Amino acid sequence: MSRHFAGALALSAAAALIVLGSPAPATADSVVVGGFPVDISQSPWTVALSSRDRFGGTRAGQFCGGVAVNRSTVLTAAHCMSAAVLGAPPGQVRDLRVIAGRTDLLSGQGAEIPVHSTWVNPRYNENTNAGDFAVLTLASPLPAGSVIAMASAGDPAYAPGTTATVYGWGDVTGDGDYAHTLRAANLRVLPDTTCARAYPGDADGKYDPSSMVCAGEPTGGRDACQGDSGGPLVAKGHLIGLVSWGNGCGRAGSPGVYTRVSEVVRALGGIR
Repeated sequence: MSRHFAGALALSAAAALIVLGSPAPATADSVVVGGFPVDISQSPWTVALSSRDRFGGTRAGQFCGGVAVNRSTVLTAAHCMSAAVLGAPPGQVRDLRVIAGRTDLLSGQGAEIPVHSTWVNPRYNENTNAGDFAVLTLASPLPAGSVIAMASAGDPAYAPGTTATVYGWGDVTGDGDYAHTLRAANLRVLPDTTCARAYPGDADGKYDPSSMVCAGEPTGGRDACQGDSGGPLVAKGHLIGLVSWGNGCGRAGSPGVYTRVSEVVRALGGIR
């Protein structure tokens, strides 16, 4: 099965191909494996998605990640908004919130902002993972300085070998050891040919360079994992990817796959 990343980031050696998400009852799972702790002030655009009614209060209801691209707009993964994860269509989840400005999910830092509306990419394909993005409109704006610029097509941040960083809260070992403080991991953007070899279209999934980008290390180790879906992959100061899917966590030869943000920009005609 494919790995979808919802919630936190972690480096792990999980054996299954999974979509990164969160603890039960969610089906998405991921965390930053091989990562390190960071303060939210270092990535103020990184947010957590929360529903205490669905996921309980142990980790403030966190189940996926997201990224603020303007003061009232958050991008996340389309699979995070599925009924399989939320238990109902997103418009029926009354306590769906974005947690912003918070390093430790158990603290009172930052703010919990209700989601006013959701838009899920109608071309998202849950079988191929193509088009894995959704747009959340917030009920009130985030503070100035809490947003990140999105990479357009041709951005040098997409060049193979570029150092990129993924952020999130989640399973840091692949064994259900979910973090409650923000973590990050440094990766490298990998060539499309490497990713196409890793995911040629068998049971592990098919890599599509027009809508996906992959990042990791050839020997494995650092990766997003269960609970990280929808979180940001950042390079050269620009958002280049959203945590989406992969084969296990931190496995050699199975890099993490991210929604290519330049394709999101193209599909939406830019978000202002």
